Amino acid sequence: MEAVLWYVLTGTRGGTNRVRILQTIDERPRNANQLAEELDLDYKTIRHHLDVLVDNGILESSGDEYGAVYLPTEQARHHEEIIERIVDQVN
Repeated sequence: MEAVLWYVLTGTRGGTNRVRILQTIDERPRNANQLAEELDLDYKTIRHHLDVLVDNGILESSGDEYGAVYLPTEQARHHEEIIERIVDQVN
């Protein structure tokens, strides 16, 4: 999982936005629309990054498609220290 986290959060062009999404969700779970407003990013951009984070087991959704709220997976919570280290390096 550590290699996946490093790749998804630092090894690709969208890593910075994915870190911002994780930090925002860490404050409290949000849906895609709330994230787009909070981070001042296009809704489609947020959806893309959420899909990447979900596909890589970092986030999971709860609820229906449009109003789904995103939260960290159990696996991501287990690797919280690694995520914090990556976030510190990105910031």
